[in-house]
Amino acid sequence: MKILVVGNGGREHALAWKIAQSPLVTRLFCAPGNAGTAAIAENVDIASDDVNAIRNFAVSNKVDLVVVGPEGPLCLGIFDELLNAKIRCFGPSKAAAEIEGSKAYARELCRRHRIPSPLHWMFDDLSKARAFLDMREEGPIVVKASGLAAGKGVTVCKSLVEARIAVTECLEKRRFGDAGNTIILEECLEGPELSVMTLTDGQTIVPFEPARDHKAVFDDDKGPNTGGMGAYSPVVLQSRTRNQIESQIVFPVVHALNRESRRFQGFLYAGLMLTVQGPRVIEFNCRLGDPETQPLLMRLKSDLLPLLLATVDGKLDQQQAPVWDDRHAVTVVACSGGYPLEFKKGMPIFGLDRVVTGPDLQIFHSGTVKKGGDVLTAGGRVLSITALGESISVARARAYAVLKDVEFSGIHYRRDIGGAG
Repeated sequence: MKILVVGNGGREHALAWKIAQSPLVTRLFCAPGNAGTAAIAENVDIASDDVNAIRNFAVSNKVDLVVVGPEGPLCLGIFDELLNAKIRCFGPSKAAAEIEGSKAYARELCRRHRIPSPLHWMFDDLSKARAFLDMREEGPIVVKASGLAAGKGVTVCKSLVEARIAVTECLEKRRFGDAGNTIILEECLEGPELSVMTLTDGQTIVPFEPARDHKAVFDDDKGPNTGGMGAYSPVVLQSRTRNQIESQIVFPVVHALNRESRRFQGFLYAGLMLTVQGPRVIEFNCRLGDPETQPLLMRLKSDLLPLLLATVDGKLDQQQAPVWDDRHAVTVVACSGGYPLEFKKGMPIFGLDRVVTGPDLQIFHSGTVKKGGDVLTAGGRVLSITALGESISVARARAYAVLKDVEFSGIHYRRDIGGAG
């Protein structure tokens, strides 16, 4: 089979790495890919959000399946375009992808179908948002841009002063462009966060193993939010908590989308907060998380491709449940200095050739490009070092050991992923 993976991040490198292991694959493309995917697939110079060009490439090259990694092309309607061209596409339709494309829609979906989530208030007018904050008692509150903001559109404000600044940044200074035309103010929940990714064809629901990511840029969860600085899996959950997540959140949201004529097929990501009252929805995404994908796919022992094909064909119920490695996986993300704000690109990466990779250790490329014989930085998040171990401490030690050999100018990474630093 000819497979095309769309995207150029660590998630897409991990997807391509896992798909390439399937005996069903005869040719693997990645658009646009990065320096890492170039070693296992044929990179195609097409931007991931160039829906028309991707459709034309898939048709002319008789691609059997397009696997879409990032949310951008999904929210632009790449599934619908490929469906019209009679090309199978793994991922939700544009209508179903709105669960991520519009946080306002997601919050209202939860309200309509009584899915546990924080209290929220929506505004598209700065004066009204300020007036609302003026009436509130002092305390923490969360400010979110409703649209896509690459994981950076959320500000957890400890005070109303911080909230007023965040509101102004969105609605007046347009820090997130059109993504911030509507903002959501939410009550600030307390508890550990959890990432739950579910594979579904709209009828059959297969929850993947839970993972936990680290969003803040600095150790001890300090500094601004990023797309993700690291992740680990598994996460030990009480059976009661797992049952609550499935029965109160995962199953209901899939059925809610069906009832609203937005049948979801693909990976549905639920970002949760485990509060004392039970799990609550922080956000929904219409794709796998990044960097959670990296440790999850390292632990997945099953062939991923048959699961993806069965999802597209509406035959997920005919597949056996995924088999997982019982060991722990840890991903540490190496970033460009200054990320998630301004950072430099084009820095040479040294030491990649000194690392021996294999089933238990991989370096997934996020923001890289190959020029001549050199691998250069090309984004904020550059590399995702992912390791397996009998314990989480062994896995994280293996991952951090790689960062003694790999370096580039301005490299930054958290030193407490998966445990104390």
